Amino acid sequence: MNIADIATTDHAEVSADQRLGKVRALFEEENPRGLIVTNDGEYAGVITQRSLMQSHVEDSTKANALMSSAPQVKRTSDVRDVARMLVEGNTKVAPVVEGDSLWGIVTADAILEAVLDNLDALVVSQIHTDDVITIAEDASVGQAINRLREHGVSRLPVENEAGYLTGVATTHDLVDFVVRNMDQPTEGERSGDSDRMLDIPVYDLMSAPVETISGDESVREAVSRMLDNDYNGLVVTPPEDDRTIDGVLTKTDVLRALTFTEEDHMDVQITNIDLLDTITRGDLRESVTQVADKFQEMQVHHAHVRFHKHKEKLRGTPLIQCQIRLRTSQGQVAGTGEGYGAESAFRVALDKLERNVLERKGIRADEQRRGQILRKLNEI
Repeated sequence: MNIADIATTDHAEVSADQRLGKVRALFEEENPRGLIVTNDGEYAGVITQRSLMQSHVEDSTKANALMSSAPQVKRTSDVRDVARMLVEGNTKVAPVVEGDSLWGIVTADAILEAVLDNLDALVVSQIHTDDVITIAEDASVGQAINRLREHGVSRLPVENEAGYLTGVATTHDLVDFVVRNMDQPTEGERSGDSDRMLDIPVYDLMSAPVETISGDESVREAVSRMLDNDYNGLVVTPPEDDRTIDGVLTKTDVLRALTFTEEDHMDVQITNIDLLDTITRGDLRESVTQVADKFQEMQVHHAHVRFHKHKEKLRGTPLIQCQIRLRTSQGQVAGTGEGYGAESAFRVALDKLERNVLERKGIRADEQRRGQILRKLNEI
C-alpha cells in the first residue's frame, strides 16, 4: 500500500516565529495529532500534543522552541516503512514530501485505519507489552508524572491495595491538570500552589472505569476500540477477570507489529534512533542476536530497543535509559539499564537481558528434569 493513499494535504500549519499562545489555541480548536512548523514556507519540524502538554512555557514563546524533528516521508513510501519511521522517531505524525516540497502529513491513526481489516490475523497476546509499569491509587500526581517520564511510557494502570485494576492515569490527563491549574490566575494564599497540586492522589484524576481487552481477542478489535474512543492504549486482562493486569496494548505496539519481517537476520527495531552515538544499528543487531541465540529452542520473532534521554549529563554526555525486549515463541523477555551515552546504556541493558534469558533457560531446564523424574516414578 502506497502512503499517498493514506496521507492528507489537510493539515494544520504554523510558522516558526508564531507564539505558543496561538499554537495552544489551534490544538484546542482543531485537536490535531500534531502541527507542522514552517520557516519561510519550508518544513522545519513538528509540535505534538505530547510536547506541548509536557512543557509549561510562556504563551509569548515562539513555536520553534518546542518543535522537534520528525522523519520526512515520501508520497511513494511503503506503509510498512512509514510505520517503522514513526516508531523509531517516537512520533505519531510525520510530514509527507513530494520532491523538495511539503505535500501533507501522515498520522499513526490514518495508518491503523488503513490496515484495520488486515489485523484480524493477529491476537492481542502476540504483540502486547507484558511487563507493565503501574501505580497505586494513593500515589501522588507528582510521583505519577515522574514515573511516566522515568520509564518513557504514556499511561499507568492504577491499582488498589489488593492489586486490582481500578483506573488509568495518562500523561495527557495528569500534565493537562497541572498545566491548566498553573495557568489560572491566583492570589493570596493560593498563589504558587503547584506543589499542592502535585500532592493530589492519582485516584482523584485517573480515568475509570478502564477500557480493557483480553489477550485472545483480535488486534483488529483492539484498534477499533482505540480509534472509536480516541484511546492510545488498552489494558490487557484475562478473559475471566478484568481486575487483573496481564499487560498493555498501545497504538505503537500495533505499528511495531506492522514492521515485522521474515528476513534472514533478526529484525531489530529502535525507538529514538537519533540518540545513537558511538554504536550503530548493525552493532545492536549483532549483540542482541548473540543473546537471542542462547534461547536455542525458543524462536525469537522480533527485538525492540528503546532509548530514553534524561536531563542529567556527565561532561556533556546525557544519561540514557535503554530497554531491550525480545518477543519469542515462548513469551517475552526484557532487560533495562542506564548509562551515560547510548552505547553505555545499551551494554548495561544487554547484560541484564542475557541474565534474564539464562534464568528463563534454567527454569525451563528444571521443569524438564522434574518432568523426567515424575515420568520415571510413574513407571515404577
